[in-house]
Amino acid sequence: MAQAAAVAKPPAPPRRRRGSATPRRLPYLLIAPAALLMLGFIAYPVISVFYYSLQNYNPTKPWRNGYAGFDNFVHAFTEDPVFWDTLVFSAKWVFVEVGLQLLFGLALALIVNQTFVGRGLGRAMVFSPWAVSGVLTSAIWVLLYNSQTGITRYLADIGIGSYGTSWLSDTSTVFPAAIVADLWRGVPFFAILILADLQSVSKDLYEAAEVDGASRIKQFWHITLPHLKDAIILSTLLRAVWEFNNVDLLYTLTGGGPAGETTTLPLYIANTSVDAHNFGYASALTTVAFVILLFCSMVYLRLSKFGGESK
Repeated sequence: MAQAAAVAKPPAPPRRRRGSATPRRLPYLLIAPAALLMLGFIAYPVISVFYYSLQNYNPTKPWRNGYAGFDNFVHAFTEDPVFWDTLVFSAKWVFVEVGLQLLFGLALALIVNQTFVGRGLGRAMVFSPWAVSGVLTSAIWVLLYNSQTGITRYLADIGIGSYGTSWLSDTSTVFPAAIVADLWRGVPFFAILILADLQSVSKDLYEAAEVDGASRIKQFWHITLPHLKDAIILSTLLRAVWEFNNVDLLYTLTGGGPAGETTTLPLYIANTSVDAHNFGYASALTTVAFVILLFCSMVYLRLSKFGGESK
């Protein structure tokens, strides 16, 4: 009987190895180096900007350096008219640029989404400006706007305008000229994102709409546009942030001139820090710009109901 009881006794569970939790931690260990690098390259500069925004920091005038509290912010909002001028121009620049880029990008996406001979080449030509850097884009358009060898020279040859005209040095034409230059590079961004979303629309929806007698305009309004809602919201938000922070194109194209007509807030911050070496005040302006972008982004996403179902 004792031998039978010994045979019927269930085997003891295997002992758990100490290293069994390692496979669970392995993914986190693998991404830890990249996460630490990102933390160092992103978190440290952000914290540094917040710190210096509360300081008087100018390497060329070290005797004035020290804790300033909120004096930099008070000076920006109450004593610096340039800050308000650049903020207003930045809002104008973002509104006009993003609106026009969305309009032309949507039109281009609808065109290249059709089936036609040479569609691949057409798409490549449409998307190619997006691959050009901002500084190179500026250099191209500086040459095009050159008063001696650019567009105005050829227009003057056919009797439109006069010789020696420079659109980038005239306060009445510099804004439209800068808008056109940035449109050339920004429109493909919208075209790429919208085209990618257009190709996921089911063809059955359009066939059913045609059977019901819906026109092309009604198909676009009730099928295409609702499907593109999230893509349009995301692309406009990203592009608005990028256009607000646009420095390379305007700096190379106009330098913020003439007479400060094309100086955005980020360009003013760059001039304040790099040229005037006033890093404390520039950090305060950067903090203000960060808060403005964060607040506007949250409001925009809330009002647009990003990710929600289209009615």
